[in-house]
Amino acid sequence: MMRINLLPHREIRRKQQQKQFFTALGLTAIVGALMAYGVYFLLDEEHDNQVNRNKYLTAEIAKVDKEIEEINRLKEQTASLLARKQVVETLQANRADTVHLLDQLVRQLPDGMYLRAVKQQGTKVTINGVTQSQARVSTLMRNLESSQRLGNPALIEIKATKEGTTRANDFTMNVNVVRPKPDDAQRKAPTKG
Repeated sequence: MMRINLLPHREIRRKQQQKQFFTALGLTAIVGALMAYGVYFLLDEEHDNQVNRNKYLTAEIAKVDKEIEEINRLKEQTASLLARKQVVETLQANRADTVHLLDQLVRQLPDGMYLRAVKQQGTKVTINGVTQSQARVSTLMRNLESSQRLGNPALIEIKATKEGTTRANDFTMNVNVVRPKPDDAQRKAPTKG
C-alpha cells in the first residue's frame, strides 16, 4: 500500500523559508542602518574637523594680516626717519657752503669791483655787481673758473652806466657752486699728528 502524507509539509517549509527570509531581511536592514549611521558619523566627524581647521586658519590669517599691517607701518616710519636723517645729513654737509661761497667770492673779486647782490638757488649763484673796467669782469670770470668751490661762470649782461660823475659798468653773471667730493675733503683736511 501506498503511503500518503497528508501533513502540510509544504506550507511548513514555506513558512520556515518566509521566516528565514524576513530574519535575513531584518538583519540586512539592521546592518545597513548601522553602516549608514557609521558612514554618517565619520562624515560628520570629518566635517567638524574641517570646520575647526578652517576656523584655525582664519584666526591665523587674521594674526598674520595684523603683523603685516604692523610691518608696513614700521616700514613707513623707517622710511620717514631715513628721509629726515637724509635731510639732516644734507643740511649738516652743506651748512658751511654759504660761508665758503662768500669767502671764495671775496678772494676772487678783483680790486675796483663791487658786488650789489648775490642770490643762490640750489647750486646756481647769480651775481650782480659794478666795476669801472670791463676787463675786471673777465678777470673775475677767470678767477671763478680756477676756484675750487665755484665753476662755470657765465656772463649774462654787462652795460655801461653812470655812478654820479664816474662812468661804470653793471654786470650780471651766473656761477655754479662746486661741492668737493668727500674723498677730496678728507685728503685736503690737515692731519693731526
